Amino acid sequence: QVQVVESGGGLVQAGGSLRLSCAASGNIFRINYMGWYRQAPGKQRELVAVITSSGSTNYADSVKGRFTISRDSAKNTVYLQMNSLKAEDTAVYYCHADLNMRVYVGQGTQVTVSS
Repeated sequence: QVQVVESGGGLVQAGGSLRLSCAASGNIFRINYMGWYRQAPGKQRELVAVITSSGSTNYADSVKGRFTISRDSAKNTVYLQMNSLKAEDTAVYYCHADLNMRVYVGQGTQVTVSS
């Protein structure tokens, strides 16, 4: 069974850092992209960062220069290094992955930034 599982959320003070992980498991023969979306209370889910199979990356303007997405292809895992966190980064962060031509979404991990 193919699935993605996030980890690494938590509570951090403004200006601090967190690293999120998303591991894909199961019978995976193709990964088109893996990335992160987030949803804050009362707001729509938005793209944070994505990395494609070729290594291309894309970031939301609000996180450019602060967040970095990377991957370990051998482990089918992507990471989101979040630095200089702001209160407005508070949200549930979801891993999205196009695996075997189907999109999988993780259960989400809460990131709370206190000001």
